[in-house]
Amino acid sequence: MNVDGKPTRTIRPAGDDAVEIIDQTALPQAFVVRQLRSAAEVAGAIASMQVRGAPLIGAAAAYGIWLAMRADASDAALAAARAMLLVTRPTAVNLRWALDTVVARIGPLPPAARAGAARAAADAIADDDVAINRAIGEHGRALIDGLARARPARPINVLTHCNAGWLATVDWGTALAGVYAAHDAGVPVHVWVDETRPRNQGAALTAWELGAHGVPHTVIVDNAGGHLMQRGDVDVVLVGTDRTTAAGDVVNKIGTYLKALAARDCGVPFYVAAPSPSIDWTIDAAGAAGIPIEERSADEVTTVAGTTAAGDAARVQVTPPGSRAHNPGFDVTPARLVTGIITERGVAPASREGLARLFPERAAGAKGAP
Repeated sequence: MNVDGKPTRTIRPAGDDAVEIIDQTALPQAFVVRQLRSAAEVAGAIASMQVRGAPLIGAAAAYGIWLAMRADASDAALAAARAMLLVTRPTAVNLRWALDTVVARIGPLPPAARAGAARAAADAIADDDVAINRAIGEHGRALIDGLARARPARPINVLTHCNAGWLATVDWGTALAGVYAAHDAGVPVHVWVDETRPRNQGAALTAWELGAHGVPHTVIVDNAGGHLMQRGDVDVVLVGTDRTTAAGDVVNKIGTYLKALAARDCGVPFYVAAPSPSIDWTIDAAGAAGIPIEERSADEVTTVAGTTAAGDAARVQVTPPGSRAHNPGFDVTPARLVTGIITERGVAPASREGLARLFPERAAGAKGAP
């Protein structure tokens, strides 16, 4: 994607000793690029959500291993770096997948060869993410094209939740990749953007990137989605995923489940864009009881960040002093509520059989595998 006309990735190496990231906690007030020079700095960026989005978290963690190996390539340092990065965000499966991929690649090598091999592995993960999401975009565009042919007199109204655009990946995005592809192909499309409390990632990030790309969009409060569906103002719901089980259950930003329930009641198709690294093949049976749901700080609920009339960033308290807050970061949408899962290999029914048809090699080796 482009920022001010310049092709930009969310993460990329900066010379031989650092990676550059977009600080997503500064958006939309400012576009800030930061350099990370150690595995500890990468872990901090992931935990603080300067880097966020399941695919991007995985790529960042891979680069974190590279930076760790530059400093100390011993077995002990490798194990410590993996453990430190793994605990930063427990729900997104891409994190574990990327770490295991890099560690498996460099673990058998002598220490002197590990830093170079880790850099190559991280670069490959980042490049593969771009290719995967570009392919997801083409499959998503085909769905939007089909809706547009059936409703030629008006734009296609897409409802999305949280941020599943290019900021959540290395480039292109997942759920929004199809929106961008359709828009660029001249298909009239409009996006309803859930504000996505408590962090407002829809209002802050999705709206920012859609606006930068010129895609018509409107920000709505989270609870307006069902109302719009009842009125016939939503043609399709497109969301991303932080982890999808082999049975098709979807773990995504808190509030996704409610959108799926409303969509089912109103007869609106509900699609999930899932890169294959986001599929957890170790969870074989229906249900996602074994997935850890991240519990984030109560401050995200009790306060809200924004910009003052003078243009200064500010955080203000919105709850009475002493009121407690509960802040689970994700919920689980059962496969029965999902119309289809958009992957880089096509659109699959939300079931083990459907996903296995697209990824037979992953399904066959799933038992006990990451």
